[in-house]
Amino acid sequence: MSASHDSWWLATLGRTLVWARLRERDAGTAEVFDSDGNTLPYDSVDTARAALMDAEFVEFDGLDEEDALARGFSLQEIQPPGAGDDAALRDRMVQSLGARA
Repeated sequence: MSASHDSWWLATLGRTLVWARLRERDAGTAEVFDSDGNTLPYDSVDTARAALMDAEFVEFDGLDEEDALARGFSLQEIQPPGAGDDAALRDRMVQSLGARA
């Protein structure tokens, strides 16, 4: 199995966060695990990033608090989902932020 590096991406739909995991492979290819539980292969990391940006996702690590607030949340209230495997992770890829106070 080749080594990889993961980055988390998110999109907002109202008060709902939709996550995607971009997995960069040593071979230069990439995979995106989406909120439907699909693993989408890409021929390069750049192609995968472009597809995510076209779908209005932003890289979580690239957000600052001002960007987050513009999207309707604070960085203190969210973190990328985690699970022991992709099957369990699928159910955590869409998160409701609840109603605004």
